Amino acid sequence: MARKLARGERLVLASHNPGKLREIEALVRPLGIEVVSAGTLGLPEPAEDAPDFAGNARIKALAAATASGLPALSDDSGFCVAALGGEPGVLSARWAGPDKDFAAAMAAVYRKMEASEDRRAWFIAALCLAWPDRHTETFLGRIDGTVAWPPRGDKGFGYDPMFVPAGDSLTFGEMDPEAKHAVSHRARAFAQMLRACFG
Repeated sequence: MARKLARGERLVLASHNPGKLREIEALVRPLGIEVVSAGTLGLPEPAEDAPDFAGNARIKALAAATASGLPALSDDSGFCVAALGGEPGVLSARWAGPDKDFAAAMAAVYRKMEASEDRRAWFIAALCLAWPDRHTETFLGRIDGTVAWPPRGDKGFGYDPMFVPAGDSLTFGEMDPEAKHAVSHRARAFAQMLRACFG
């Protein structure tokens, strides 16, 4: 039985990524949970050195929960390309460098895969809820699709402009936030967490 979060509780979002913060806040707001970001609390960013998304999400959530004394929610997500053996994967943010230059990261992805006819790609999100006593609950979401080139759209963030979800013609970068939230990897992980840990 998963541990529950009650309406009115305060929750730390263990992310310093403004795009992720916007998406997660939009998902959490209707639940009556008060949200504060790790950045607002001045919490440091821990080293994300796990080999998988779930491990990195757990590192971030536990660091925020133990430092703040509040339950914390973290997300670790990434863009995976079949022609690159799943890269950039857990290194998705690092491909963008210290300046978070995702235009350069998208160009690097395309340059490395250009010779391949395989355009399959997917996003994965791991959400981890952690409590100060180090209890955690983790949920995984995935959405499959294809790589688009050149990138299209200025909505979303990260690799969104080069990803077309299966069954759609728009990239995540072209979709309105509500449309993306209805189908995204993060929304799928969140729906599992909602069923297990809220209410």
